[in-house]
Amino acid sequence: MPPKGKPDTAAYQKLKQDLKSGTLGSLYIFHGEEAYLRDYYLGEMKKKLLPPGMEAFNYHTINGKEFDLKTLSQTVDCLPMMSQRTLIVVNDYDLFKGDKDGLTALLKDLPDYVCLVFVYDLIEYKSDARTKLAGVIKEKGSVVPFNRQEQGDLVDWIARRFRAMDHDIGSEDAKYLIFLCGDLMNTLISEIGKIGAYASHRRVTREDIDAVATPQLDAVVFQMTDAISSGDFDKAASVLGDLYHMQEAPIKLLAVLGKQLRQLYTARLAIENRKGSRYLMELWGMRSAYPAERLMQSARRFSLAWCRKAVIRCGETDLAMKSTGADGEELLTGLLMELAVKKGA
Repeated sequence: MPPKGKPDTAAYQKLKQDLKSGTLGSLYIFHGEEAYLRDYYLGEMKKKLLPPGMEAFNYHTINGKEFDLKTLSQTVDCLPMMSQRTLIVVNDYDLFKGDKDGLTALLKDLPDYVCLVFVYDLIEYKSDARTKLAGVIKEKGSVVPFNRQEQGDLVDWIARRFRAMDHDIGSEDAKYLIFLCGDLMNTLISEIGKIGAYASHRRVTREDIDAVATPQLDAVVFQMTDAISSGDFDKAASVLGDLYHMQEAPIKLLAVLGKQLRQLYTARLAIENRKGSRYLMELWGMRSAYPAERLMQSARRFSLAWCRKAVIRCGETDLAMKSTGADGEELLTGLLMELAVKKGA
């Protein structure tokens, strides 16, 4: 069993090993948030199983909305042409809501030449351990979750992607990129492409990242509270103005700010009780230390009383937005001004 809080990567590691050794099985279920990895390994399976030029005869896809057991059965029965295997990919079909008995019988006797992959992208994979179907999947197949990657793995991957573009990036700047744009590889790959095309020197700098990367909302709101902690109200107001210009709804901005202030409050409490960033990571379910360390740095510039009052005022502003009919932008701007003025309280 994986340690508490850690995703189980056994099936993922087994898939990598099977690809390397050429021992891919007959049944897989792919699910999870990291679409980039899922699509990458589907591509690797295709290259491993199907001779070049023969994909049209040996690669079959079925859309979940048009799925029926008869079509799948007929596709399974299609013998490979000039190839040892066929690859069948079924997209977004909920295995446990259809003809479970019919599927159980089919999956139990899959021919050796078939590699059948059920891909969950737009729908969530939920197994039902009480069914015979779940037992067959456990016995005959492999359920592979493509989870968000750990910070260390992502940093290494980012470095490799930049090297492929003849650029280098330091570990701290790679962590900053993850903090700014999120930890999904599908998002990061496009940001890396933009930054690599923009950077004029081999070494990618933080200035290069800030110049062209599109930050996630949480990171922008953090920049706003960080500016308040530094006493730079003009910058905080400028960031808020940019968010308004992007037409982000005030209630949505307030929700993100509220989470940020609660995190800041818990970080300040951690400092008061001599606890470190590891405590903050566990408390908020953070996958990497970088955002926790940033929060701890910011919290050191605020008093405990300010953090407590900020959380309360954020809740009061949320109630006012939802119940008084007052202008949301005015309420949020007023809150920001109040927080900035009372920063040292």
